[in-house]
Amino acid sequence: MTTKRKLRLFLPIAAAAALAAGGCRGDEPVVAAEYDVVAGATPDPDSEIAGFYLLNEGNMGSNKCTLDYFDCSAATYIRNIYAECNPGVIMELGDVGNDIQIYGSRVYVVVNCSHKVEVLDARTGVRIGQVDIPNCRYVRFSGDKAYVSSYIGPVQIGADSPKGGVFEVDTASLSITRQVTVGYQPEELEIVDGLLYVANSGGYRAPDYDNTVSVVDLAEFKVIRAIPVDINLHRLRKDGRGRLWVSSRGNLHDIPSRLCVLEPRGKNGAMEVVDTLDVECTDLAIHSDRLYYISSGMAGGEAPQYGVIDVNTRTTLPGSFITDGTEARIRRPYGIAVNPATGDILLTDAGNYVSSGTLYCFSPDGSLRWSVRTGDIPAAIAFLHK
Repeated sequence: MTTKRKLRLFLPIAAAAALAAGGCRGDEPVVAAEYDVVAGATPDPDSEIAGFYLLNEGNMGSNKCTLDYFDCSAATYIRNIYAECNPGVIMELGDVGNDIQIYGSRVYVVVNCSHKVEVLDARTGVRIGQVDIPNCRYVRFSGDKAYVSSYIGPVQIGADSPKGGVFEVDTASLSITRQVTVGYQPEELEIVDGLLYVANSGGYRAPDYDNTVSVVDLAEFKVIRAIPVDINLHRLRKDGRGRLWVSSRGNLHDIPSRLCVLEPRGKNGAMEVVDTLDVECTDLAIHSDRLYYISSGMAGGEAPQYGVIDVNTRTTLPGSFITDGTEARIRRPYGIAVNPATGDILLTDAGNYVSSGTLYCFSPDGSLRWSVRTGDIPAAIAFLHK
C-alpha cells in the first residue's frame, strides 16, 4: 500500500526542462512521473545509499522501457522518471531495457532492441547522451572504459546468426574505441585482474547453443581463450574471492538449468569449472558470503525458487530466503538485488508480463518490509551511493 506525494529529488530539474521545452515534445505531452510514499518503508536520510534505480524492460516491440527510482531518505518511490526529467526526448528510453549500472556520476541503461546505451546524470536523471551498439545486452566497467556485450546481428533466430562481440566505450567522450569478437550471443560479463570474462549463450542458434566463457585480455583487447562451461550461459558474477558464478539456462527441454563455479587455475586467465550446482537460476545477487538466487519456475512447470548458497562451501542452504509466506503472492520472480548497506533483499515480480509489476523488499531474515507497484517487467536494479 502506498500514499502519494510529491518529492523534490527530480522535480526542479524536470520542471525547468519542461518549461524550456514548452512542457511537451512537439505535439506530445510529457508523461508525468508518479510519486508514492511507500507504506512500511522507513525514511533513512543517514543511509550511505541515496536510493536505487529500477529498470523496467517493457515488452519487445512496445517501446515501453521505463525507469523508476526509490529515494531512501524519504522512502518515496518514483515511477517513470525519464520522461519528466527529459521532456525533449521524443522516443523516451526505447524498446526493452536489458541492464542498468551506475559508474562514477553516471547511469548507463542498456536498451536492447533500440540498439543503444543511454547515459544519464545519476543525481538528476537528465540525459547526457547515448552510444549506438547493435543488439546490446550488458555493461561493465574498468578505469575510464565501459564494456558492452552485443549479439551484433539482428534480433532473429537462425543457424546463420553471427558471433557476438564486446564494444569498448570511452566514458568521457561516449565514443567506441575498440571491438572484439567473442562467442555466439554473449550475455553478462565480468572483469577480474585485467581480464574480461564473457558468458556466451548461442541462444539464437538453438538447439546448437554455445557453451563457453570467452576470456579477453583488456590490454590487447583480444580473446586469449574460451573456457568450456555449459550450454546457453546467461548470468556471470564474481564473488569476493575472485571466483565466477555462471548460470546455464539449459535447453528448456531435457537439459536443466544449472549454476557453475569457476576458479582460477594457472596464469593468463586460466579458470576451470570446479563445481556444478543443480539449481535453476534466472537471476542472482551476491552479498558477503551469500549468493541469493531466484528461478521463475517456468522450466518444466516447476514452482519458483528463492534459494541461498554459501559461496565459500558452495552448498545450498535449506529453506527459502523468504520466511514469512510472501512467496504465495509472487507470480513470476524476475530480478533480485541486495542493498549493500542494509542487506535488504529486493525482489521484482513480472506478474503477467504485460502490465505493471511489483517490487518487494525483504529484511535479511526474510520478512517483508514493503512492496510497491512498478512499470512493466521490472528487471534490473542499480544502487546510488551518496
